[in-house]
This record gives sequence, C-alpha cells and structure tokens, in this order.
Amino acid sequence: MGKPLQYLAIAGALIVGLGVAALYVLPRNEYTGLLQPEDADAVAHGKVIYDETCAACHGANLEGEADWQTPKADGLMPAPPHDVSGHTWHHSSQLLFDMTKYGVAEAANLENYQSAMPAYEGVLTDDEIIAVLSFIKASWPEDVRARHDALDAATN
Repeated sequence: MGKPLQYLAIAGALIVGLGVAALYVLPRNEYTGLLQPEDADAVAHGKVIYDETCAACHGANLEGEADWQTPKADGLMPAPPHDVSGHTWHHSSQLLFDMTKYGVAEAANLENYQSAMPAYEGVLTDDEIIAVLSFIKASWPEDVRARHDALDAATN
C-alpha cells in the first residue's frame, strides 16, 4: 500500500473513531426513554395487558388499593396507585421495568422485603411490560411526564 493510501486509511479510521466517541460525549437534544407513551399502538396494547394482568390489584382506573400507604394485617403493602396520586412516576423507567419483571425485592436489592407484587419474568415479555408501563405513563399529565423524562435522563 502506498503512502497516500495509508494516510487515507488512517484518516478514515480517525474519523470513524471520533464519530463513535461523539455519540458518547456530546449531549443529545432529546431524551428517548424506555417507555413509549406517545406510541398509540403500544399504549393500546398496554391497556389490554394492564386490564387483564394488573387492574385486579392496581385498579381499573390506576387508583390502587385503599390506604395504599399503610401495611395490611399480613404486613404487606397494598398495591399503590399508578395515577399521579401515587409514586410510580417518582421511579425511573428502568426501575419500574425491573420491579415488574423481577419483583420489588430483587429490583430494589431488598433481600428480606416481602411484597404481594409478583415478578412477571416468564409471564410477560419485555415488550409487554414496556407496553403496560407506557400505558400507565400515557395517563399522566404532560408536566408529570416531563418530570419523569427528566428523571430518566438523569439516571441513564
């Protein structure tokens, strides 16, 4: 290979390397999170799954169980609401996904924590979990969704 071709090969490798590095270093203009609350198909699919799988505990209208902040007689916490009156939007999308897939104790690294919330690994696919969480997020007002997006951006 002649000198001009060597220089071109080196220059090309440098350009590719700088481009890849820029993906990690330069700020992005728009955060794209794990959840898809603007995707009407994902939200509709998530609602169907939520109604079948989650509503019995978390409520048909995302309202959760009564007195959800007070342990029940068995010591377990009631199912919290997923609307803005609850704390779902206080958690990152990744943590919500992990709690749904693996269970609260494993996702939150709380070895001895007991929860009535089952793990859905092997029950729902990752895409189905994302659809359910997208449905929940789509129900929140725009300002709460924006705050949740900011939380996701800060934790990713």
